[in-house]
Amino acid sequence: MRIFRLAVLLPFTPVFVSPASAQATAADIVAAHIRSQGYPCDSAQAAKRDPRASRPDEQVWLLTCTNARYRVRLVPDMAAAVQQIH
Repeated sequence: MRIFRLAVLLPFTPVFVSPASAQATAADIVAAHIRSQGYPCDSAQAAKRDPRASRPDEQVWLLTCTNARYRVRLVPDMAAAVQQIH
């Protein structure tokens, strides 16, 4: 009986995501998107959203990889606009 109660309660256990893991997830997603377009990104280090350059349907991210930095404009249903930052 005790095992049954535990099994019922587990799906309702809140899951907390730390900001560091959320940041890594954003970096991985943006990096995968530009890699699919042929841009090299050996290891995604960080991705920071640029709120001043972003629009409601166009998110702009500053992506830092071990080998390069990129400004990435993500537009739904279109290829990303990628600019390498020196």
